[in-house]
Amino acid sequence: MKNKIIIIGKRGLIGSNLNSYLKIKNNTTSLDYKDFINKKEKFINNFDYVINCTSNKNYINKRYLKKNDFDLIIAKKIEKLNIKMVMLSSRKVYKVGNNLSEFSPLGPKNYYSKNKLMTEKVLMKILKKNVLILRISNIIGINKRRHNKLHKIFIDIFLENIKKGLIFDNKDSFKDFISIDKFCEIIEKLIKSNAHGIFNISLGKKVYLKQLINWLNFYNKKRVKFIKLEKTNQLDNFILNNNKLMNRINVKNTVKDLKSYCIQLSRKLFKK
Repeated sequence: MKNKIIIIGKRGLIGSNLNSYLKIKNNTTSLDYKDFINKKEKFINNFDYVINCTSNKNYINKRYLKKNDFDLIIAKKIEKLNIKMVMLSSRKVYKVGNNLSEFSPLGPKNYYSKNKLMTEKVLMKILKKNVLILRISNIIGINKRRHNKLHKIFIDIFLENIKKGLIFDNKDSFKDFISIDKFCEIIEKLIKSNAHGIFNISLGKKVYLKQLINWLNFYNKKRVKFIKLEKTNQLDNFILNNNKLMNRINVKNTVKDLKSYCIQLSRKLFKK
């Protein structure tokens, strides 16, 4: 049986890609946040899941306030209905480190990550087993739709620098990445498995930024200048432990897959 899914935030990277991916095997409806809030309970109760892919500047950049928490407002709207919610959280709720599991020490440092952690706690209290919280590593992907982004991700910074003919030499920096395609596949499988609670969504492997940039820049024939980073910009190295995720679903998720995706993405970006 196909799941009926509402995707809130249809213009962003995650929302637009999720809608394209999930609609193949599911019945999806894509809505703006305001459109969803204005919908009657009778309409919403026809669905099995709601996935929120949108936020706002005040939630990202300022101290927590309930009125800025779209996830909380959505949760309150559905708490008495027979529908589950998928919340997109962040790996930044953890302290920096390697092999960070869902039980690792938490240490959010900016407003965004502190607010995400606050939202996680209140959603677990309100929705209990009807919420799936995803702590996501860095996503690699592009959104073909022109859309004003609330905050930049790694590939946005990469593309800005490439236009200037610059590449930062991140020799010792590494992070945990996942392609938007793999991310969408994982969400679909978690939904099908009726998962709830908190899951790290990641590759679970160390990927050096220099290596990743080489993949993304594979088809770029323009000359670039390498600029060395200061050590203070190399302190955010991390790897998420995704054992809980992999024990829950069967999905191929390797460095080789990420490399292949990045090179394909490079072709789209630079091949004309």
